[in-house]
Amino acid sequence: MCGLSGEIRFDGKRPDTAAVMRMNDRMAARGPDGDGTWTRGAVALGHRRLKIIDLSDRGSQPMTDAQGGVTGVFNGCVYNYRELRETLRHKGHRFESTSDTEVVLKAYQQWGTACVEHFHGMFAFALVEHRTGRVVLARDRLGIKPLYVAATAERLRFASTLPALLAAGDVDTSLDPAALHQYLSWHATVAAPRTVLNGVRKLPPATVRVVEPDGTQRDRRYWQPTYARRPEHAGMSLDEWRDAVLDALRTAVRRRMVSDVPVGVLLSGGLDSSLIVALLADEGQHDLKTFSVGFEAEGGEEGDEFAYSDLVAREFRTDHRQLMVPSGRVSAALDDAVAAMSEPMVSHDVVAFHLLAEQVSQEVKVVQSGQGADEVFAGYRWYPELAGVAREDEPEQYARTYFDRAHADLARILRPHMLAAEDVSGRFVTEHMAVPGAETALDAALRLDTHVMLVDDPVKRVDNMTMAWGLEARVPFLDHELVELAAACPPEWKLADGGKGVLKEAGRKLLPREVVDRPKGYFPVPAIRHMAGPVLERVRTVMEAPEAKRRGLFRDSYVAELLAAPDEHRTRRGANALWQVALLEMWLQTHGIT
Repeated sequence: MCGLSGEIRFDGKRPDTAAVMRMNDRMAARGPDGDGTWTRGAVALGHRRLKIIDLSDRGSQPMTDAQGGVTGVFNGCVYNYRELRETLRHKGHRFESTSDTEVVLKAYQQWGTACVEHFHGMFAFALVEHRTGRVVLARDRLGIKPLYVAATAERLRFASTLPALLAAGDVDTSLDPAALHQYLSWHATVAAPRTVLNGVRKLPPATVRVVEPDGTQRDRRYWQPTYARRPEHAGMSLDEWRDAVLDALRTAVRRRMVSDVPVGVLLSGGLDSSLIVALLADEGQHDLKTFSVGFEAEGGEEGDEFAYSDLVAREFRTDHRQLMVPSGRVSAALDDAVAAMSEPMVSHDVVAFHLLAEQVSQEVKVVQSGQGADEVFAGYRWYPELAGVAREDEPEQYARTYFDRAHADLARILRPHMLAAEDVSGRFVTEHMAVPGAETALDAALRLDTHVMLVDDPVKRVDNMTMAWGLEARVPFLDHELVELAAACPPEWKLADGGKGVLKEAGRKLLPREVVDRPKGYFPVPAIRHMAGPVLERVRTVMEAPEAKRRGLFRDSYVAELLAAPDEHRTRRGANALWQVALLEMWLQTHGIT
């Protein structure tokens, strides 16, 4: 919905409002409909607005509640804000707008930091108490909305994007070897709180951070579902689970229609996005705008699934748009997509989302999208390999099925100064899986994927690429109540039917069989996967640039080996190894990191 920023001083000086304005300016695309700043004492706030709810100036930010003595900036949407407003009104609160931001301010006055537990939605916000100078930072349960921080002894800055913090200046841009280890192990995912830069960190999902005027901080994690069977679900059949999941998904989709502007759907033609369209049609939505993207074939690989998206569009009579992207345009769009990344992301569909969002933003400001279903409902091919694994063998099996490469392989890729001394990625997985609250090995893997890998790969990708065009993407499969239900669902019902079994059963009640029973698609961008023509030339230019030579991240012998056979070297998960290393270097160069 927006971009937020701010600075807190701990050294008695006034905040650098010029730095806050630079952060604001860097996020103009996230909020093209308005901007504002606010300062009081040691704190300054900035905001860029995308008008979705309460289109009047009364919804502008930073927003101050003078009576309550609170000012805040907010990014995202609280879907149950109307219900909460009525609850708060009955408790004596008065409202000057119809915005969800004002509901957040009043909710904080009523419930303190526990206000987040009342919110259904995606959000990041910063609130300032006028009397105490205390600042509260918070992020939604699944980390759908980002919040980056850069701290020194003298001050703390925060923003919705990492490039905004770079624009403010005075950031330690040295590379974090542990984050680089994760990047090369987990398909470019870097788990919160780390980023690839030592000087920038992320507020973890489901976290409230209280920052006192003297700089002391305390975090509270306010949500973590249990991945285990519950007594109230004992004896439920597959049909009963199907109906429960369908009801919860219907509620999630309905919630995400809350808006003062039209809402469309990104329709790939797969099960997940097709279910969203079907449920909206079932709710009586007419002339729903849907959008699909495809790419020119390369290397014998098709790059579109228009046959399926067209089928769904016809079935539910949507107002449908297609975007076919020739390979030559992929290379041209690549630089813009990388510039929009808060962190380097290697998945091919990052370019797809960027190009599609450009077109979609010309017609609507809000879309629903199907991200998250594969992690929440066990749709990926590696999940069956984890079923039945003994708990003590679980981290090793997860590494074999999920990691791009083993720790030992990194020594021939990275130069010694960037090589982590130990297997930090493997240790992270081992420690995460040892945390109580997961009943089986598969439960532990789904918990890790949903609350770590999903947050810092597909969810971040969708936010970055859509918001680069002032387009808000909402993800009903990450409704926290649906996630809680799925976490309790028996693994066998999720693994059934080749994965996402219970979701496929729900789909069979609403969708054509051809959509439900089709082979799983992975949204390839053939020009990138096969390093076709212009993309390869761009990659070669990046890897041979003076900046890359000076930085010296990767061993020359390894880079030469990749460039000599750009389409032959694959990671264990099938990713193009050259693309993975080149994308990191491209991101660093694009954002002026030397």
